[in-house]
Amino acid sequence: MLATDNAPSQVHLEAHDAPYHIGAVSLRVRDVARLTAFYRDAIGLKVLSLRPDKAVLGIDREPLVTLEAGAQPPSSKAGLFHIAILLPSRHDLANWLAHAAQSGVRLEGASDHLVSEAIYLSDPEGNGIEIYRDRRRPEWPRRDGAVAMATERLDLDALLSEADGKPYPGMPAGTRMGHIHLRVGDTDQADAFYRDVLGFDLMVRYPGASFLASGGYHHHIGANIWQSRGAARRQDGEAGLASFELVARDDEAFAAMRQRFLAAGGSNDGETAEVADPWNNRLVLRR
Repeated sequence: MLATDNAPSQVHLEAHDAPYHIGAVSLRVRDVARLTAFYRDAIGLKVLSLRPDKAVLGIDREPLVTLEAGAQPPSSKAGLFHIAILLPSRHDLANWLAHAAQSGVRLEGASDHLVSEAIYLSDPEGNGIEIYRDRRRPEWPRRDGAVAMATERLDLDALLSEADGKPYPGMPAGTRMGHIHLRVGDTDQADAFYRDVLGFDLMVRYPGASFLASGGYHHHIGANIWQSRGAARRQDGEAGLASFELVARDDEAFAAMRQRFLAAGGSNDGETAEVADPWNNRLVLRR
């Protein structure tokens, strides 16, 4: 039997039911306190730990966003396009939208991508955020055997009508990081790294963008040149993306990806491994 749209397990059946999925994303920021308040109050994450120079926020004691102090002005247009927080159901997305409307959260867009429904905004320092829910995998359209995605208008009024009208308690149990979308200098070079070196499958190609995934998901990693064509390598310490986690499902998957990281010039300390893509967007592999 298929899970219903409201089942929290839907997250695990899709984005996280793969050999690799996206874990916590670390952002290097200028004002930890201000952004902690934003991700807690506007987004609805819980503060898991807090220091003057670092905050960790998440759901179910699972870190999703880490805020690190010490951001330096960026020298490259490469980096983060957006993080993408995946809610368990359409009902949860409707409740978040109602919360955003009541709280005066400024939205920047909303789209139906055929495989998912998404709302877009940015944090106070300009880091992009997507809040979305997935349709069930059997509902994903196919074209020539491949997943088909598009960017169509999302009817916010219809979505809002599904909200329960109660005070918003924060994002629900089962909320996870669904994917990450990067700004890169060249999509062919991004494909060469994420597909050919790390082994992700190229799922969909848009004009100026590639979407790659593990385990048949629509995408765990997006890479575009819409604002960053020809971008140079980022320098350590720049504002925005500090790193993102790639979580292996089991020891076998961890060992296989660790070898790929090391072959790409990465490092390994036994419990984790690290590597940087051609624009110095850093990945941390963990179990």
